[in-house]
Amino acid sequence: MPDSFAPLSVNPGPSQAEVAYGRFVPLQFLQLLGRHSIVDVKLGDHVEQEMTLLFSDIRDFTALSESILPAENFRFINSYLSVMEPVVARHAGIIDKYIGDGIMALFPGSADDGVRSGIDMLNQLAEYNHGRTRAGYMPIRIGIGINTGLVIMGTVGGHNRMDSTVIGDAVNLASRLEGLTKNYGTPLIISAHTLHALDDHKAYCIRFMDRLRIKGRYQAQSVYEVFDADPEPLRLAKLETLRNFEDALAFFHLGRGDLAQPLLQECLRIAPDDRAVRVYLERCKEILQQGHLESPDRIGMEIGWREEYSVGIREIDTQHQELLAHIAELARLVGNGNTRLGGIMDNLIEQIEHLYSSEENLMRRYAYPFIEDHLKQHRTFDRFFLELRNEIENNARDRLYLVFRIQLILVDWHINHTTKSDLHLGNFLQRAGVT
Repeated sequence: MPDSFAPLSVNPGPSQAEVAYGRFVPLQFLQLLGRHSIVDVKLGDHVEQEMTLLFSDIRDFTALSESILPAENFRFINSYLSVMEPVVARHAGIIDKYIGDGIMALFPGSADDGVRSGIDMLNQLAEYNHGRTRAGYMPIRIGIGINTGLVIMGTVGGHNRMDSTVIGDAVNLASRLEGLTKNYGTPLIISAHTLHALDDHKAYCIRFMDRLRIKGRYQAQSVYEVFDADPEPLRLAKLETLRNFEDALAFFHLGRGDLAQPLLQECLRIAPDDRAVRVYLERCKEILQQGHLESPDRIGMEIGWREEYSVGIREIDTQHQELLAHIAELARLVGNGNTRLGGIMDNLIEQIEHLYSSEENLMRRYAYPFIEDHLKQHRTFDRFFLELRNEIENNARDRLYLVFRIQLILVDWHINHTTKSDLHLGNFLQRAGVT
């Protein structure tokens, strides 16, 4: 028989077993680990990379589940999760695990994927609740927390039973943020790390929500509300009150509840359903009852070098100390109402460029594997610093608001970047013999 009649080689595609395994271990997970099949995965396989983590949970689920039979509860959870699963997939996400009624999802592509997924989940929830209402059930509410950072993804367990998971401080913070949504009556909160990782934060409806002291963190963590999925009347009201809300929160966090309160009352008049405004009005009431008002000078007390900020590389540590000293001086001058700041601004830019150049040279010389992620963070900082400089030089905002913006954009970002990304770089360089 001629060779031309030999059977053609056909790619059989994934087997039924591989398809079945894919329901428990996503194909994307295997691809990130560099494995072609589930049978190739070994205990301890792992990869380190930057990801955006999303946690979501149903509010008051315990009370809801106690009011229905176990079989109904099971059907309800599967109904809800089946609605949310394709939303995550639509935005290039991977569902890492279901935690009862909760979802943990990973977005290895970009922070925008995670935030868009969170917004889409809330929009999908609104449609899902319409169906529940028509069927005679109560609508449900969910909370979503999103954070971005370096994590290790891999396999953990024993030789007879192992699981895929993601480990890292970024995971813990994402989980904490989901829980914080209850405090402010808002369904979607993101970290400053995620805000800074977005391609264009102005493409979303975002407002500053709080500055939190979190155990195990050297610097306070700024968190933000994303309210694109709010009902239109509330979303428009939040946009209308955005400037007053931002000013009020700046005053509050500088200890001036007396200045924040009237602005918040005006916000409440325009947006009576804004639960975060009510939360801050209660906080202002507590401050005013204590009768203790802070001076803007206290912010300077938080801007200074601490040994905990050291990354172990003398050249970098020295430049970090000098940069923090200049930021503290800028905050002092702005707090005192000084408007002639061109010189110190230029010095700051020169110092930042020198620091970036030193770090980039070290990263390239020693082939740091996360150089692109690190340099992207530097470019993001430059963009936010330029926005801040324009705000200061235009002199169109209250000086206390500007002092608080210095805290958020320069101090918090710089110290969090130092104690996370720069520390990771420092550990890498020390292993390479740099001191």
